[in-house]
Amino acid sequence: MIIAKQKRRENIAEYILYMWQLEDILRACNLDIETVKQKIITGYKTDEVTNAEIIGWYESLIHMMRSEGVDKLGHMQLIKNTVNELNELHLKLLTLSNQADYVRAFINAKSNITLFRTKSNNNESNDIEICFNALYSLLLMKISGKEINPETVDSMESFSNLLALLAHKFNEWESGKLEV
Repeated sequence: MIIAKQKRRENIAEYILYMWQLEDILRACNLDIETVKQKIITGYKTDEVTNAEIIGWYESLIHMMRSEGVDKLGHMQLIKNTVNELNELHLKLLTLSNQADYVRAFINAKSNITLFRTKSNNNESNDIEICFNALYSLLLMKISGKEINPETVDSMESFSNLLALLAHKFNEWESGKLEV
């Protein structure tokens, strides 16, 4: 809860990847709050009130995952909505004449997005979701100790650059500093 709030406020892209990882961690705990308390919550050094809030937050995530049928696979609607909101901003930024830096970042990533979409056989996802899927796959590869070839690193860098710039634009838009 504490980390998620901070990431949501500071970098929406990191927040999404964090929440995807958290979904997988909750699945690994079999969506069992007692396991979550033992494996995760005990690591927080907080007062009783904050600890109760953290437990409640994890319980609500578990409830959402169960009620939305993403207990085995997929993402909570809350996170999917955030990705879709980012994609809407992405599409708007591509049409604005004063966003040449963003357009360049997208052009730099576009062929890699197409390639990843083809390799992953994922024709349903929008370009921004493809970037998130790719970066999350990279994270999982790193965690599992798999070797990552230089071409993959280059592709991922283009996704990372695009999402970092989009996250920055999102913060500007949310704070009223960017009109779209």
